[in-house]
Amino acid sequence: MTFEEISEAEFRDFAKHSPYKSFMQTPEIAKYREENGWTAYYLAAKNGSEIKAASMLVAKPTFLGKSTFIAPGGPLLDLEDQPLVNFFIISLKKYIKTHNGYILHISPYYEVTERDRHGTPVEGGFNHQNAIKNLKNLGFAEVKNASQPKIMYALDINGKSENELMADFKSNTRGHIRKAEKMNVKVRELKKDELGIFKTITEKTSKRREFTDKSLTYYEQMYDLFVPRKEAMFLVAEADEKLTNGNSNSTPLSAAMFMLYGDEVVYLFSGSDEAYMKEYNAQYELQWHMIKYAAKHHFKRYNFYGIDGLPSEDKTDGVYEFKKGFGGHVIEMIGTYELPVDQKFYQLKKLLSNLKNRGK
Repeated sequence: MTFEEISEAEFRDFAKHSPYKSFMQTPEIAKYREENGWTAYYLAAKNGSEIKAASMLVAKPTFLGKSTFIAPGGPLLDLEDQPLVNFFIISLKKYIKTHNGYILHISPYYEVTERDRHGTPVEGGFNHQNAIKNLKNLGFAEVKNASQPKIMYALDINGKSENELMADFKSNTRGHIRKAEKMNVKVRELKKDELGIFKTITEKTSKRREFTDKSLTYYEQMYDLFVPRKEAMFLVAEADEKLTNGNSNSTPLSAAMFMLYGDEVVYLFSGSDEAYMKEYNAQYELQWHMIKYAAKHHFKRYNFYGIDGLPSEDKTDGVYEFKKGFGGHVIEMIGTYELPVDQKFYQLKKLLSNLKNRGK
């Protein structure tokens, strides 16, 4: 087994066929990071000429000139294959240390426990706890409150017809969709110069729900990188509102950004105008529009993306309830982990951070 740098083209071809692929582990995300001051690397473990494991890494000096290395959505390998994991991670660690790095963050697109729509483990379903054990044996520790969601919600499409998909929706979800259609809600794709419409809706939503919205520049960069490759779509749901002068204009009601990579569609960011949500139910029509698109274009999974942890009876999660209305099931990913590469420097940074926090 050898460890080496590979070309972007080699990595792209390997990633395309990997069962652990993610839009986060793409050259486009690497280019987005590079546009924002990071350096990208493509690294692989090979058996002869065959790539057995690979990762896109990005690095940036973050503390006293030392760099943080991140594998967003990666690395791409079977984390239960202990010999391969050991070889690849130990090789990565050596590589990072020689490139002035002190820590590695990973967030593999790797499911650990098969769960149903209620978040309950499926009897006889898969359980990949050995993957976690392998990482911890190498010195990784899980990062709590990471930016990448650990618990998601997804709908398996797998060739189902529109009627079969809708039959699995909750009755009130079907009712909301029918109401939106009666209200003549229409969904269309936004052009780049219309992203201000998207940003206006997501910004209002972020203030209402108290989360940090992405910048317009971020959405524009993602548009340029992914939309020409047909790997992203920005959609808006609209309805015609009559004005006092008798004219009408198209009123944006809800908007969403979707990633289309590999065999899944990912519902990444969205927002809705609160003033119209109950009257038009545009957010339901927008989801139904994209689910139909995913089925028509032979995607295997529609990933609603993050929910607020595993469902439980003693907490209310409106996002989870909304997504559950479309059928599907809970996904438990392995999470985000960090590995100190330069242990002394890592401990120094940790000490200084603790002292800084105490002084606040």
